Amino acid sequence: MIGFTEAQVLAWMAPVLWPFLRVLAVFTVAPIFSSKAIPVRARIGLALLVAVAAQPSLPVPMDASWSGPQLWGVVAQQVGLGLCIGFVVRLVFATFELAGDVVGFQMGLNFAAFFDPSINAQSSATARFFGYMASLLFVVLNGHLLVLAAVIQSFNAFPVDQHFLHALSLMKLYRLGGDLFASGLWIALPMVGMLMFANLALGMVSRVAPQMNIYAVGFPITLMVGLIGMAVTLPLLEGPFQLLMARALEVFVGAY
Repeated sequence: MIGFTEAQVLAWMAPVLWPFLRVLAVFTVAPIFSSKAIPVRARIGLALLVAVAAQPSLPVPMDASWSGPQLWGVVAQQVGLGLCIGFVVRLVFATFELAGDVVGFQMGLNFAAFFDPSINAQSSATARFFGYMASLLFVVLNGHLLVLAAVIQSFNAFPVDQHFLHALSLMKLYRLGGDLFASGLWIALPMVGMLMFANLALGMVSRVAPQMNIYAVGFPITLMVGLIGMAVTLPLLEGPFQLLMARALEVFVGAY
């Protein structure tokens, strides 16, 4: 009769189980991967495929007992790190949505708000447009491959153990959030500057010709200037997106 010990079963399953949990957690939170258009079974199967394919580049996993509290600590670390990676990628998309919100506020389009199911909240038209542009750049510039590479390399920076809080303290995600917030304002700055000059010109016209209904004329002008600014700056979004993705994912590859 063939028998298997607990140590043998864990030795066979651990090399695939820990990467599988970390990758599946990324697919649960990260944009594009967590889309409702992708079935849950497809995400689970893709996470298992990535975990199996990444075996040659992974370090030797930690030995843990199935019956001890150490196992739950290891599971919590894999799920927590995967959620952190997905959350950081979501922050990059939120940077572009923030830029769209700022531009929409200056253009007067923030009243055109829609319900965004991806964030379960109201979102302006310009914020959704910039979010779609970020999704397009994510796919075109192989952002999905960068995320998977960051997940695999994160096993070198944060090896498999039960110390998730220690790994969380090393990431310093709060500093990354501040940098991404500032980047969103910098992306919106050219369009905000154009709209500010347009509003300044409208203010001067209202002083020179008080009989003109500035409210009827100002909205079409600011809308036109905002659309021209978006058309001019959209081809330049590739550089900021690549820099933000590299800045966000380097936290998990040990370069931060």
